[in-house]
Amino acid sequence: MSNRVDNNSLATLTEQYIAVWNEADQQARVKRIAELWTTEGTHVLVDPPQVIRETAAALNFPTPYMSVRGHRELDARITRAYEMFVGSGTFVFRSRGVAQRLAEGVVGIGWDMVAADGSVGGAGYDVLALDEDGRIHADHQYIGPA
Repeated sequence: MSNRVDNNSLATLTEQYIAVWNEADQQARVKRIAELWTTEGTHVLVDPPQVIRETAAALNFPTPYMSVRGHRELDARITRAYEMFVGSGTFVFRSRGVAQRLAEGVVGIGWDMVAADGSVGGAGYDVLALDEDGRIHADHQYIGPA
């Protein structure tokens, strides 16, 4: 998939991106990460949890962001999210439709964290910058209210 994304590749990217966060098998998760992200790809949590923002503010630091780089760190980040939310059986991640092309080589994916009863426990929006082969080289995640 080139960074000139069409509707079919947007649908595929959406499906693959959400699937990696729901993947139970560690080896399959690692493979999915390698397929989706560049070797030095990043994932940035733009708005970390409130307790982190409050701690930073108390120290007179601006609101921090949290980031990981490379497949190993991406695996650790995604695995932890899986363990906290999906592996416990509490939630699954679902897209809020197909990714939207925002600019050349940049797409946005909206998602919900859905409980077994269908209620939404969390939501977010990821802005993905793609390389010339359509792999993610920067992923900025914004967590929002459900």
